[in-house]
Amino acid sequence: LNSPSDPDHHYQVPVSLQYVETGETGCVSRNENMSAKSGNEDSSEEPATTENFESAVTAKQGSADSCTDLVTTDKSQLSRVPQNHYEPSAAGSVIEAEDGFGGTILIRIQNIASTTNFGCRLDLKKIALKCRNTEFNPRRFGAVIMRLREPRATALIFSSGKLCVTGLRSLHNVHLACKKFHYIIERVGFQPTPNCEMKVQNVVGTVDVGFPIRLEGLVYAHSAFASYEPELFPGLIYRLLNPRVVFLIFVSGKLVITGAKKESDLSVALTKLFPVLVEFKKEHVASFDATDATGQPSISDTISSKKVEEV
Repeated sequence: LNSPSDPDHHYQVPVSLQYVETGETGCVSRNENMSAKSGNEDSSEEPATTENFESAVTAKQGSADSCTDLVTTDKSQLSRVPQNHYEPSAAGSVIEAEDGFGGTILIRIQNIASTTNFGCRLDLKKIALKCRNTEFNPRRFGAVIMRLREPRATALIFSSGKLCVTGLRSLHNVHLACKKFHYIIERVGFQPTPNCEMKVQNVVGTVDVGFPIRLEGLVYAHSAFASYEPELFPGLIYRLLNPRVVFLIFVSGKLVITGAKKESDLSVALTKLFPVLVEFKKEHVASFDATDATGQPSISDTISSKKVEEV
């Protein structure tokens, strides 16, 4: 605090003590707009910059150890992790899978949900009061919601010390986000386990096969694995046993793959299912142009001509 007796300085409340009470008991949230200086760091009372995070991790584990667990050796990744392992990377957000006919299909990873355990009890109110970009309302949800800007991630922090991280699209960023959350909790005053194991719980990817699909024929031929209720949901639900993933198949040819534990499960599952999708590909799609692909008059022209004849 600046001294009130000093005439050259005005009394200011430090950024770490500026909060807003929402009116509900025990509900505390940070208001960044009230601070005179808006920082770009996600930390406790002392700003935890990226440089401080890098130096802290390097001092504890060494640069060699900190790089080995961040680099993924998956051959299906289209890009490499950069040399600076403390910067977010898009490596792994797009993977490729074989289509079974000598070609490849691209899969875009949309979300990776992972969990970790800090191994100590946490005071959630203390975390909400000392950290930026946090939300805590015990009446609604018994966990602190903390967000990072780089990499863009959201974490649910529970009093038991368990952490759930979502919103990331590559394993490199998942490891980086977990290390940053660990660093923030340590700066608040807790003593989490030095080497926390991160476990991926769900990987979600999207695919566009490029052709429309006959969902009625697919559900009839694969009734043991597929379910299709167009009145309830427009997509067909296909459950693959090995690997254990779930496909949401739409008539436009767009797919959503969920339930995978590894990135490789997405590519293996799509390689198995793609020949089935080709089997139920829509060959003749109605065209509303003057002529269709075969040069014959379109459906709209045929209907209009019949009406003219009737008149």
